Amino acid sequence: MTYDSAIDAALQRLHDEGRYRTFIDIERRKGHFPQAIWTKPDGTEKEITVWCGNDYLGMGQHPEVLAAMHEALEATGAGSGGTRNISGTTVYHRRLEAELADLHGKEASLVFSSAYIANDATLSTLRLIFPGLIIYSDALNHASMIEGVRRGGGPKRIFRHNDVAHLRELIAADDPAAPKLIAFESIYSMDGDFGPIKEICDLAQEVGALTYIDEVHAVGMYGPRGAGVAERDGQMHRIDIINGTLAKAYGVFGGYIAASARMIDAVRSYAPGFIFTTSLPPSVAAGAAASVRVLKTAQHLRDAQQTAARILKMRLRGLGLPIIDNGSHIVPVHVGNPVHCKMLSDMLLDQFGIYVQPINFPTVPRGTERLRFTPSPVHDAKQIDHLVCAMDALWGHCALNRAEMAG
Repeated sequence: MTYDSAIDAALQRLHDEGRYRTFIDIERRKGHFPQAIWTKPDGTEKEITVWCGNDYLGMGQHPEVLAAMHEALEATGAGSGGTRNISGTTVYHRRLEAELADLHGKEASLVFSSAYIANDATLSTLRLIFPGLIIYSDALNHASMIEGVRRGGGPKRIFRHNDVAHLRELIAADDPAAPKLIAFESIYSMDGDFGPIKEICDLAQEVGALTYIDEVHAVGMYGPRGAGVAERDGQMHRIDIINGTLAKAYGVFGGYIAASARMIDAVRSYAPGFIFTTSLPPSVAAGAAASVRVLKTAQHLRDAQQTAARILKMRLRGLGLPIIDNGSHIVPVHVGNPVHCKMLSDMLLDQFGIYVQPINFPTVPRGTERLRFTPSPVHDAKQIDHLVCAMDALWGHCALNRAEMAG
């Protein structure tokens, strides 16, 4: 095999399909987010507004978060110095895990380097803890959940998205005595729709299954203390394992699970993705703990974010744009073609200083390519106006372009 040729061919396929991914070099400016500086390929700089970030509430700029990180950095230095098992557990990690356990009303929590790793490591490890475990996974679960289920081996069943009747059929076809776990999400980030938490918990209770929920796009955002949609819906106590992130609404870095002390101890003791990974830097753990603590009582930020999302949806819908509105804070605009999606993204950036990344396959199915806007409390009315005017100006142009290409 000519390895270089194989690499070139693989990359060319992405270019041919219009889904080659490019990185946009930006520099967030403290105190000015969502404004950022974009460094163009020619080295020149341009001020832009970030409209696709996951720092949903602007907590990456919050003074209490920054102060906690500075304090820990000055006290301990840069890194943790090891894995959690070998010198890498500090008082900052313990404080963070206590905050998270309290947030979710669980006995314990366990922090990982990312929510991806938390999902992958936990779901794959549960097979070791529960021999013969059958995992029932929603068809639209995140790649990290899919990988964890796959890598753990053993039987798995994929139920149609949010289809509890189909889930029931699959469970009924299996051995009633076999250990079972239902894995699903509270908010599916590409369409912004909600999982049927109560219905799944009801079924799990009926058949004796464990429940595993990914609240990555909901923690900090929903519920009276920001614990997620399960808290909002009064179902959090019925979930056995909750997965969340510290890198989206909390604005820092890392992921975690929250569960019973016994469950956490078992995952901690068996999961290679936890055992063999260097722990978070203490400054990161300190900042994350501060963010979780602040958002437990910051309902005004959640309210402001929901208001911004409603306004943006209403105004884009008023333009006749094909938005996907499932009631969450996520605002996807359906484009349906990877080339057109990238073209629209490029034009928004070049002509209007608006940065929104195109979302293409495999993140979403082919033919459902989209722009995914994430309004936040730090996007003001003027910035929303600018975005709406830009979309109004470009959408008709792109529609004409699409018609010409089709012809």
